Amino acid sequence: MSDMNVNQVLAQMRAMSLEAGSQVQETSGNTDFSALLNQSIDSVNDTQQAAGKMTVAFETGDANVSLAEVMVATQKASVSFQAMLQVRNKLVEAYQDVMNMPM
Repeated sequence: MSDMNVNQVLAQMRAMSLEAGSQVQETSGNTDFSALLNQSIDSVNDTQQAAGKMTVAFETGDANVSLAEVMVATQKASVSFQAMLQVRNKLVEAYQDVMNMPM
């Protein structure tokens, strides 16, 4: 089993939290909705690709990748995908509400 450094995981979680907070502030301007949605989808895809690469690196025995890092990256990818899925569901629901409105 690999040695898990709790302080390193906590520091990484804090960095991700700060990064997420700064992304919200950057997008608060006047932005095209489709561009924002496309950027979010690309971000989720990048997160999943990075988690996949870390998983493969850990499975092949790369000494620079710890199990804790792989688990955090995998969970981050999972949470971002679930959030995007909920956004999609809300968009579909809003579209159906608009389509069912009487003219």
